[in-house]
Amino acid sequence: MKRTVGLVFVVSAPSGAGKTTLCRAITDSLENLTHSISYTTRNPRPGEIDGRDYYFVSEERFRSMIDAGDFAEWAQVHSNLYGTSRRVLDDMVTRGIDVILDIDTQGAKQIKTRVEKAVFLFIMPPSIEILEERLRNRKSDDEAEIRKRMQRALDEIRDYAMYDYIIENRDFDRALSELRSVIVAERCRTHLVDQSWIEGMLLTSE
Repeated sequence: MKRTVGLVFVVSAPSGAGKTTLCRAITDSLENLTHSISYTTRNPRPGEIDGRDYYFVSEERFRSMIDAGDFAEWAQVHSNLYGTSRRVLDDMVTRGIDVILDIDTQGAKQIKTRVEKAVFLFIMPPSIEILEERLRNRKSDDEAEIRKRMQRALDEIRDYAMYDYIIENRDFDRALSELRSVIVAERCRTHLVDQSWIEGMLLTSE
């Protein structure tokens, strides 16, 4: 079906809820859907690759990009900075490519004021206890960092009402199926259809 522009899907969740894994899986299973790569000042985790997982940059460069207005959204999370390139996002949407943004609630609030008709999804953990267990099973953070992430998780969950959809990630396959259903349904909205395509069909039938 012909559409005039691409859609922006904003996906947020507390750390450990599984949003990044879900976002990567959905872009692998749906065509014309790109997972936006964020800029960050944090150090790469084991296995992460610059340009695939994030663009890893210095804080000096990141702040110069803020001053230049290069970000569609940016936020400070757990002492690190994260941001989405405005130019890349605008280019993909203009070319009709759907984009999924894996960002926190601070960034989502900025996108809500800047991107018309963006779709907002929140990935909810089954419980706070399970969320903490998942964070501990990562074995990548010390106790102080885990406590900080758990407090931040509560703050993010409190923002759930600003999102259009809530998906519980208790079972990964089910959560992925629900995410897919939302994206497929949103792509079929009437206001996104290229009206000239429909009008052309009507003219040829006269």
